[in-house]
Amino acid sequence: MAADLGAWICFEDETGQGLRPPNGRSWSRHGHRPLVRVHGGQHGARVSVAGMVCYRPGHRSRLIYRLPHYHRRTGERVSFSLAEYKRMLQAAHQQLPGGKIVLVWDNLGIHRSTAMREFIDAHSDWLTVFHLPAYAPELNPAEGVWSLLKRSMANLLATDLDHLASMVKHRLKVIQHHPA
Repeated sequence: MAADLGAWICFEDETGQGLRPPNGRSWSRHGHRPLVRVHGGQHGARVSVAGMVCYRPGHRSRLIYRLPHYHRRTGERVSFSLAEYKRMLQAAHQQLPGGKIVLVWDNLGIHRSTAMREFIDAHSDWLTVFHLPAYAPELNPAEGVWSLLKRSMANLLATDLDHLASMVKHRLKVIQHHPA
């Protein structure tokens, strides 16, 4: 369908990165004791990333992402809002030559919401959406980007949330500029 429309096929997914490693300690070589104790700071603050990997024959692949971070303040959302998804889709429409998008994403509640459906219908001239089947991450190439991101950050220790956000942004730029 994307080829018939002359559109980009874009796969969207989300991930997150916190300050604290899963076991509460910093990483070290196998068999060696970790040297730095990590306390996680800022009560579970994290950086969330939503991104789209975009493909079109005859063009280099693209990675478009948004990276807000959350401080876990009272009333603050800990996931992407409808407005943030809309802004990301509109930015992709502007950045991709030709601007037509066939979007493939998972069944996250906000992706299937009435408000998102209204947005998609209002932009049907350039946006067509398909949903992946449940529990099928192997069908989404964006999962590979998150795997690369997490592996590249395995031994890095961020001092605070802003430092973590800049590290994630830097790693995504490296992936973005080396699409292979």
